[in-house]
Amino acid sequence: MISRDTERRRPARRPGYAAAAGVFAVGMLGTTLPTPLYGLYRRQIGFSELIVTVVFAVYAVGVITALLVAGDFSDVLGRRPVLLCALALAALSAVCFLCEVGLPLLYAGRVLSGFSAGLLSGTGTAAVLDLAPPERSARAGFAATAANMGGLGLGPLVSGALAEYAPWPLRLPFLVHLLLLLGAAVVVLLLPETVRRAGPRPPLRPQGMKVPPEVRGVFAPCSLAAFAGFSLLGLFTAVAPAFLGQTLGERNLAVVGAVVFSVFCASTCGQLLLGRVGTRTALPLGCLVLVAGLLLVGASLLLASLPVLLVGAVTGGVGQGLAFRAGLTAVSSAAPDAHRGATISAFFVVAYVGISLPVVGVGALAVTLGVRDAGLVFTGCDTLLVAVVGTILWRRPPPPS
Repeated sequence: MISRDTERRRPARRPGYAAAAGVFAVGMLGTTLPTPLYGLYRRQIGFSELIVTVVFAVYAVGVITALLVAGDFSDVLGRRPVLLCALALAALSAVCFLCEVGLPLLYAGRVLSGFSAGLLSGTGTAAVLDLAPPERSARAGFAATAANMGGLGLGPLVSGALAEYAPWPLRLPFLVHLLLLLGAAVVVLLLPETVRRAGPRPPLRPQGMKVPPEVRGVFAPCSLAAFAGFSLLGLFTAVAPAFLGQTLGERNLAVVGAVVFSVFCASTCGQLLLGRVGTRTALPLGCLVLVAGLLLVGASLLLASLPVLLVGAVTGGVGQGLAFRAGLTAVSSAAPDAHRGATISAFFVVAYVGISLPVVGVGALAVTLGVRDAGLVFTGCDTLLVAVVGTILWRRPPPPS
């Protein structure tokens, strides 16, 4: 949210929002690059499936920390400095993976990646919207969404293909990302700054999270839907290689990357559907589609079927995207202007807890039950949560946005 003493200026006749969306996508791409590589790291370093999920989960810790501490820093410092900082953190993360000699650097790389994603989530979206002319605001909103989810999906697709068909499987993906980050930094330097201070700069303070009383009735079910949907994304991002390899017998890293990509691509498509169905319908409908996707994922584990898993990934991704964007729209519309930024940050915090905490539980269960049974327990619990939330949203939909 822009402060009262902050003015925006949009450059005339410069398609800057498309370039900003490209920068956003490149930054987010790095956060999921390690996904198809976890099996290789396990064999090289030697650790359990639980450690894989913990390595993944520390990323969410970085995201949440950045959201709570620096969620509105770009409103004070400007978009370009914060974007450059986010890209620098992503580059440091890539360097950690290039120098990887053990778990400490893997943890450091994931935390730095989380910091970068936390800064990009708000600043990247704001930059895309700031640079769009008024008549293209809707298109810019979708561009920001597509850059976020598309970047997350492209990470495993790129690294899986490079690791399977090119040399240096644990190095080349991060070298490629460093080159992309260099290009993105040049683009940021060429973009116009959209934030200009009309007075003295206020001090930088942690934003924190706050849910005003008048929003809590909408916030609770919407954030729980986001929690459940992001837990599905976390499952595919952190444990998909183990599911595919140990349960379905699929060890081609390019296929692993493509399966994870399909979830994020479907999420983008689901978010695009919001304009057709409206927020009040999209929330329970998204939950219903997400339940169907979770049931298909569970069935794929029982049947050991890759095609069923792929259909479940696409179905669940569409439901997640539809419910997530509708929930974010409902929460941001219900929040008062003075607390909208903090309320949206709180919504993302709940979502990112969902992408990490349940996945660590799956990793812990996998140590004793095995990957297949742990996945079945996860899909059962997540299905129950989504069904309850969907029922609540069907009976008491949020007010129109």
